[in-house]
Amino acid sequence: MRMGKLSKDQAAKVINSALDAGIDFFDHADIYADGQSEEIFSDAIGMNSSVRENIVLQTKTGIRKGYFDFSKEHIVGSVEESLKRLKTDYIDVLLLHRPDTLVEPEEVAEAFHELKKSGKVNHFGVSNHNPLQIELLKKYVEQDLIVNQLQLSVMHTGMIDKGLYVNMKHENGLDRDGSLLDYSRLHNMTIQAWSPFQYGFFEGVFVDHDQFPELNEKLKEIGDKYGINKSATAIAWILRHPARIQPILGSMNPERITNIAKASEVVMTREEWYEIYRAAGNELP
Repeated sequence: MRMGKLSKDQAAKVINSALDAGIDFFDHADIYADGQSEEIFSDAIGMNSSVRENIVLQTKTGIRKGYFDFSKEHIVGSVEESLKRLKTDYIDVLLLHRPDTLVEPEEVAEAFHELKKSGKVNHFGVSNHNPLQIELLKKYVEQDLIVNQLQLSVMHTGMIDKGLYVNMKHENGLDRDGSLLDYSRLHNMTIQAWSPFQYGFFEGVFVDHDQFPELNEKLKEIGDKYGINKSATAIAWILRHPARIQPILGSMNPERITNIAKASEVVMTREEWYEIYRAAGNELP
């Protein structure tokens, strides 16, 4: 999302740091920097057939200026434009970015069928959708929906909280997403966690923020045990969940990417996971 602000050389450093750290999955959207993020990425990585076969490209569609649009015309047209900007013949994963309340799932199905048949998109998914919105799409779409990209961090744990406060008159027991965590596990949908370092809705980063001293102290304590920094520990916390959640790092800092990637080598204990959860201000019932 932030690559549109970088030069080609700066973007190349980010991409190469990710690749060197073992990260080969890159998340885009047609609206990121009005398409410039996709253009800069393809230029910086030097896109060609040999490069393309070693990476996984995901992009998203459906958000337009002032409204959402899941029409067949927009979905297909958006993919065509993303393919041009990314300098590739196909997208590995296409996501519907945010729910369109005017969605006609028959049109989505037609768009997906055309894109799959033409070889322009291999897999499909959604972002920020609840279970019934997904079920509505699945009634018409013939392809599996394999991903749901959702906001999740140790400071944004709604989908976890309500599963711990079942049948209780407590704020944390409110069901705001239709049991997405359990639904995703039941239907083999990968949850991709966006903004894994943010608190609130893009209010800021909680790592090293003086508003969250207890959380940062715990992240450091457990991170030191495993030889990783606080940001990596926050990602290791997400990775520890058995839902096999895939964090979207979002960083444009090469050194930070290298350090955060070390989280994949860590499997924290149950006790440590709950310690971090509580340190973020969450109480257990």
